[in-house]
Amino acid sequence: MDTSVSDPVCAFESPPRWYSGPQLLSKPTNVQLQGEELTPLSGKPFFHLILSKSHVKPHCRMVLPSKAHQLLPCAMVSLVLTHGGKKWEMVYHGDNCGQKRFDTKWRNFVIDNDLKVGDACLFEIVESDIRMVHIAVHILRGDVPTELLEKVNVRSSS
Repeated sequence: MDTSVSDPVCAFESPPRWYSGPQLLSKPTNVQLQGEELTPLSGKPFFHLILSKSHVKPHCRMVLPSKAHQLLPCAMVSLVLTHGGKKWEMVYHGDNCGQKRFDTKWRNFVIDNDLKVGDACLFEIVESDIRMVHIAVHILRGDVPTELLEKVNVRSSS
């Protein structure tokens, strides 16, 4: 799969400076968290988000954080989110200079995965070009483990 960003406006030759590689899990094994499987990161670029009320209910609106903008195309393209062996198709709106967002079908992902305020989502960009984006979503429920939160915060602020 092509994982490069082809859009010359948003293209990057290396991962963003806050990305220092897959360090969230030290062993390439799967971990069970509250009945769900957490798979290790593959080394592809990613961004994370702790879900707030606006992300989950009543509006289910997913406006992406600015740290994600440089990782995704500056265009309106097809988007596929995958999690737990399932996929959700929607549209990524990256053509607006101020707000990059997922369309209203994000609501289906929220409902199907029973997402709640305080859940953490890690969006791993599997493929991204000017035609489509594929993102594998890793979900951590409720209380994010302190060890993981510290690693994410250090990497995000460096």
